[in-house]
Amino acid sequence: MKPYLLELNEIQRKAVTNIKGPVLVVAGPGSGKTRVLTYRIAHIIQQPNVRPWEILALTFTNKAAKEMKERISKVVGDKANQVWAGTFHSIFAKILRVEASKIGYTSNFTIYDSDDSKSLINNIIKEMNLNKENYNVNTVRSRISSAKSNLIPPKAYRENVELREQDKIAKRPYVADIYEKYMARCKKAGAMDFDDLLYQLYVLLYKNPDNVLEKYQKKFKYLLVDEFQDTNHLQYQIVRKLTNYEGTEYMCSW
Repeated sequence: MKPYLLELNEIQRKAVTNIKGPVLVVAGPGSGKTRVLTYRIAHIIQQPNVRPWEILALTFTNKAAKEMKERISKVVGDKANQVWAGTFHSIFAKILRVEASKIGYTSNFTIYDSDDSKSLINNIIKEMNLNKENYNVNTVRSRISSAKSNLIPPKAYRENVELREQDKIAKRPYVADIYEKYMARCKKAGAMDFDDLLYQLYVLLYKNPDNVLEKYQKKFKYLLVDEFQDTNHLQYQIVRKLTNYEGTEYMCSW
């Protein structure tokens, strides 16, 4: 038995060594989930005909990604640096830099931070002469962020009776207009906000099933997600696409 496997209990070893098909590790805090994940990656790398860059490992924090690579390197050495391991946002930004032209962006698009995003929304609210108390910039930004996380583009937002009714009750009937202007301004400026790094990646994969989606499905033969239970709807849909999961296709109009 390989030395690192001796550090695991029987159940953990099964999760690490079973590399064919999906595996879900359910365990409480401090029970060794991250160790299982990293050792599973190390174990996969050591299999015949497996190349490290065919492995995609997604995390929620840069700290987790760094620790993951450090743990893997203790087992397999420098090969750990060839694994695509990072946060959802950093990995997807990397892919978008390569494929951006297919959705109307340049590879050197700007990434707006929260202050940039709020500044733009605030300018739109001013231009539309809307009441700042009703159209609080943080609230409006949260509505737009929620829409993107649920794969609701401006057109679908405008046509969604429930969302429009919510905005009407909250005395914010023009959120759909702000959302539409915000997305158009970002596109014109060649910019994406943090939500767009996920949202626009889904759009990219959805609109380019043959020349982009298939490319990355073939590239990433192994996909692992740390803290999978924390994925939102959008993150789950992207993971599902990349793993070529055969389920109901999410349909929308962009």
